[in-house]
Amino acid sequence: MNRCLVALALLLPAVALADVDQRFARLRDAAEPLGGLSAFLNRYIGECGEMFASADCRTKADAFRKAYRGKKMYMIITEDVATMVSPGPYQPSTGDYVIHILPFFAGGSYALTHGTPKKTDATGNPLLPLLSVSGTTPQGWNGGMFARLFSSKGVRVQVVFTPLDIWSLPKPKGGKIFGVSARVEAVLLTEGRTGQELGLWIDGKDANKRK
Repeated sequence: MNRCLVALALLLPAVALADVDQRFARLRDAAEPLGGLSAFLNRYIGECGEMFASADCRTKADAFRKAYRGKKMYMIITEDVATMVSPGPYQPSTGDYVIHILPFFAGGSYALTHGTPKKTDATGNPLLPLLSVSGTTPQGWNGGMFARLFSSKGVRVQVVFTPLDIWSLPKPKGGKIFGVSARVEAVLLTEGRTGQELGLWIDGKDANKRK
């Protein structure tokens, strides 16, 4: 996992828009803001095998998990590190699009995932099913402008999740990787520069998907 994402989830409550979809706003407002994903995962997993781990390391980790397991949390993933989003199909005639979300949120040496991954790919990355959201670009947009949202890192991600259990998977060259499985309650995508809503995944589905 990329250690450059230690500060992946920087909570910026003042920047979170008040006029987002009310379904998301209700979940967000009922959740506890997360100060930093890396620190949260470190304490939740609580690896205590290091030489310098304190004598009460396991006790502290158990107490932390007990306090937060099943509790709704809220985080913002800023545009510069929102690498879990990617463009899907785009229809030039209508401006309709799909955005894919890999529910793997890295924080330091660990990651938060939607559900529990069962296996890894050839490079050791956990395999997870994609989440997808849909929408329609504003008038005047084209496929190139839509694609540039991602190439220029213009998408902000807001997540409400409930942490559950710890998972581990073997590394290809020995050892294990660890993470925290969660129930992702909702994912809101917005254009970072304008705050315009791009898509909402909530209640286990794309909120804008046409029947």
